[in-house]
Amino acid sequence: MEVLPVDIIGLVSVIMGISVVLIPVMGLTARYALKPIVSVMDRYLHGKDTEESVQIVERRLALLEQQLDDVQGSLQRLVEVSEFDAQLRAGSDLEEDPPQIHAPGDSEPE
Repeated sequence: MEVLPVDIIGLVSVIMGISVVLIPVMGLTARYALKPIVSVMDRYLHGKDTEESVQIVERRLALLEQQLDDVQGSLQRLVEVSEFDAQLRAGSDLEEDPPQIHAPGDSEPE
């Protein structure tokens, strides 16, 4: 079998000539073919991130509300303790009738 010599200059010039036309055509085809797919993926991923961030913010807000309730309860208990301490120091419990404690099912005597 006889091997023919290859004209490198001719081969390179043909490839370059085809590339000048083929590369822009491939670029335009890819842009118009892939743009809808990329935009759908972008909207999906962006929507997913937004949904996750909303859930995180809701969780953080619920935790903050719970902490605020705990702080308010602690503050109320501190106020009650302070008032009770002030009454003990003033001796007001000795002058007044002590409060009556009743069981949850008992009726109060009149």
